[in-house]
Amino acid sequence: MFLCLLASRSQMKGSIDTGCSAHPSLNDSLQGEIQAFLTDEDQLHTYDDLTKVNPVTPTTVLKCLQARYSVKVFYTHAGCTLVALNPFQPIPDLYSLDVMKEYHCAPQPQEFKPHIFIMAEEAYRNVRGQLEPVNQSLVVSGESGAGKTWTSRCLMNYYATVAASSSVLKSQDTVERIERRVLDSNPIMEAFGNACTLRNNNSSRFGKYIQLQLDRCQLLVGASVQTYLLEKTRVACQPASERNFHIFYQMMKGGTDEQRKEWMMPRDQRFVWLPNCEKSIEEDSFVETMDAMVHLGIDKEKQQQIFRILAGILHLGNVRFSPSTDETQPCNLDEKSKVIIILKAPLLSELLTCLRVRTLKAGKQSVLKPCSQAECSVRRDCLAKVIYALIFDWLVTFINNSICADRSTWCNFIGVLDVYGFECFRINNLEQLCINYANEKLQQHFVAHYLRAQQEEYVSEGLEWSFVKYQDNQSCLDLLEGSPISVFSLLNEESRLNRASDARTLKLRLEKELCGNANISWDRFSTVPHFTVAHYAGRVSYQIEGMVEKNKDPVPPELISLFQESENLLLHQIFADKEAQNPTTKGLGKVTVVSKFKNSLESLMKILHATTPHYTRCIKPNPDCKPMTFKKEEVIMQLEACGIVETIHISAAGFPIRIPFKSFIQRYGLIARHSKSQSHSTPLAALSFQLNIKMKHDGNKDHDHLHAVLKGLSREKHKSLLHCGKTKVFLTQAMVNLLEDQRKKILSQCAFSIQCCWRRYLCRRRHARRQSATLIQAAVRSWLVRKQVQRWNRAAGVIQNTWRKWRDLMQSLADAELDDAEHLKEEDAPVMSSLVRERGSVQLSTIQEPVTVRGWPMGLALASAPSISVSLTATGFQKMMSVMASLNLPSRKGEYKVKTNQCTQELASIRAQPKGSVKLHYQRSPLLYAHRQPGLNNDVTGFNEILLEKTL
Repeated sequence: MFLCLLASRSQMKGSIDTGCSAHPSLNDSLQGEIQAFLTDEDQLHTYDDLTKVNPVTPTTVLKCLQARYSVKVFYTHAGCTLVALNPFQPIPDLYSLDVMKEYHCAPQPQEFKPHIFIMAEEAYRNVRGQLEPVNQSLVVSGESGAGKTWTSRCLMNYYATVAASSSVLKSQDTVERIERRVLDSNPIMEAFGNACTLRNNNSSRFGKYIQLQLDRCQLLVGASVQTYLLEKTRVACQPASERNFHIFYQMMKGGTDEQRKEWMMPRDQRFVWLPNCEKSIEEDSFVETMDAMVHLGIDKEKQQQIFRILAGILHLGNVRFSPSTDETQPCNLDEKSKVIIILKAPLLSELLTCLRVRTLKAGKQSVLKPCSQAECSVRRDCLAKVIYALIFDWLVTFINNSICADRSTWCNFIGVLDVYGFECFRINNLEQLCINYANEKLQQHFVAHYLRAQQEEYVSEGLEWSFVKYQDNQSCLDLLEGSPISVFSLLNEESRLNRASDARTLKLRLEKELCGNANISWDRFSTVPHFTVAHYAGRVSYQIEGMVEKNKDPVPPELISLFQESENLLLHQIFADKEAQNPTTKGLGKVTVVSKFKNSLESLMKILHATTPHYTRCIKPNPDCKPMTFKKEEVIMQLEACGIVETIHISAAGFPIRIPFKSFIQRYGLIARHSKSQSHSTPLAALSFQLNIKMKHDGNKDHDHLHAVLKGLSREKHKSLLHCGKTKVFLTQAMVNLLEDQRKKILSQCAFSIQCCWRRYLCRRRHARRQSATLIQAAVRSWLVRKQVQRWNRAAGVIQNTWRKWRDLMQSLADAELDDAEHLKEEDAPVMSSLVRERGSVQLSTIQEPVTVRGWPMGLALASAPSISVSLTATGFQKMMSVMASLNLPSRKGEYKVKTNQCTQELASIRAQPKGSVKLHYQRSPLLYAHRQPGLNNDVTGFNEILLEKTL
């Protein structure tokens, strides 16, 4: 009880301090509460969730954030939201690829240190889980300079890395193209839509909602960009110490000499609409912008046209008007002001005329009226703003056509919302009013979704709940956009009147119509017409002068007609498209800036309400953007304005996760089905099983029965972890983790069972196939063996027949060789056969007459007579060499001596004296019984002996 009273007293003190502009007793109050409730301040930086601090007050939350910031920990959970502190310096390895993979592959990313990737991964897993609503939105909010643009860039890098890395068979070139184009849209959008302001070097001067499109496999297949309210006034009017859009400075600092010559922008030239040109920031990278254009498909010709138009806008800003001495004549122009390159020479004079003379319609006639010096400047500024806005819209359309996927290829999306932060300058006009109105709408969505809707749902579902007080900004929204009377309605009504606007008249009307609203006030002692609005983030005073003209956003029709005849194809195209969208000048006058912005913002709110939102609150630690500098007063104002403390209270005491019964059963019903055999032994199984019963029946009886079954859980644990309402199950994150763990275990068991069955089936099928293969192989082998044996038998028969024939032939030849030698005595030599003649002959010459030796094909080694001279004649080199080898003739030139090749015994002839022809065998003898190495004890040995014996 004492803790509760002290906590309430701390809340009262915090509320009292909130009404003051400063917090003089902040440190004292903080130290007292820390000493009373925290035992160890040194461990305060370890609290990764602000719901763990005790008590939850603005000062304790501030102390925790300061402690974490001092140890370079920049992300902290605040219940259902994420608080991000801007370090204003690069942090190595905080957003690396390894960190992305670590959070993406983690079973429970919430168990890791707080990081923007946890929010991104949670949204991505919600899409994969297909829990309604499936589409997700990541809302990045905060003041200007809090780090929203950088956070959005990190989110896009995460999804481009995680969702584009496909494991399926898909063209890698396609994946890289989509990923690269989605990321390359950032440099172009920032170059044309961001500017350096007093609060931020890279302040977004427009709002954008990037829709990352995912297919059924949760892979990135495309994206689309929707923009809101470009601050085109900055083109012609830059506040003090601020700059124009980045693209102009990129052209001035990064353009080559050839490009600057084409743009007619020499380096020594100065432009009125480019203040603080000497200041250099990281975003002045012209090469990066050019590369992004090339990757997105903007060809070189289109780039030249774009930069020529931008250079023409800068030259248009140097045009100066001076009043004419004759009121019936247009204002005068100096000679330097005539250098404009938006149009070619034939249209230059007409453009200068349109800037100084306006056309009035009087019935069917047109009347030309010279403009005053102020009106000429307004028309010039209006022309520059409309041209730049049309170029920006053309770029957005081109980017969407380049990266957007066909509707049939994607089914879900994750949206990243990056809008301008809450702004309060010394002079605030219509732009700041619209920007702060957008922040009010987002804060109202946060309040409606997290603070009011959750608590009202607790009550409607039957939970015992005591409401937590929070700051509701609905009254401020009623002031700005309410019906029938509001600031916007009165401003639109004043803009549609066909008369010159008067700031004091509009102020008086605002005071008369809206005096009953406590969120608007006026300074009675100020001479400048203005009104002050009490926003959720603070009070902002808006200057009324010029607000009506900006809301009208007039575009002279004669200028539109003139630019439709331009020789610059891009300029001609964008003005032709504008005329096609708004065919009549009367229609153009009815559409005001506030109306267009309000309609686009309402369409954005419809998208956010139809998706699951994830909020990231970016906090600016100090107003000077200094690294690692923590200003307590600056941070505490943002915490109170964003409703962080109330969010922590509701998140700590409530149930941030609410799932309808049907969706709950679809996801966790398997726990009950798997646990039926266990007789509901676990509370999770009992819960899921009874929810099945509740879906089948209606009425309070089943509701009571559901609660009765949950008696497995203690009443205290039941209240702290889950609650079954009338139509939904309310869960804490801890309970969801338990359910997910149980579900994963069951899925793992089921997967294991399926794997076992599948492996058993594979083993059986493999065994059957092995048996079948064995039978087939045995049959094939037996058939092959039979075929081989048959071939062997046939081959053996052929060999035997051939051998018999060859043996008979050899026998016949041997018999013919050993026939009677009487025919050798014949003096006439037998006629040589054609085969022997063909092979050639060898002449063995003696002193008396040469002896002819004919070669015989079967061959028999010849033992020559001793010391006889031989002369050889032969045809054919090979046959001659064969004869010489068989006779062992020595290589001497002139005389040749034939020696025996058997032994030392020499014979003149194998049969008789060499008087006639002698058969010469230089191949193997067919005689099977020839003795090739006879004994040396005989006078005649070897086959010569045998032949002599046979012949004699």
